[in-house]
Amino acid sequence: MNEPDSSPQIGQLVKILQGRDADQFAIVLKVLDERFVFIADGDKRKFDRPKKKNINHLEFFDYVSPEVQNSISETGRVTNGK
Repeated sequence: MNEPDSSPQIGQLVKILQGRDADQFAIVLKVLDERFVFIADGDKRKFDRPKKKNINHLEFFDYVSPEVQNSISETGRVTNGK
């Protein structure tokens, strides 16, 4: 996923590589531009306070959560339990 022509998707699983949350997993909630995304883990970083993260500081996995993706596309938000 770190190829320059690929872009992150809403609901995609990521591993945080840099910062105090390094080595933790999160979900992409919103793609801000080609460089930044909002992420949340549902535990320390909730949906209502997502973290703005540089995509160079994330490792992207092929898994995209259909539950999160559908919830955001239908209602514009997701619960922390999802």
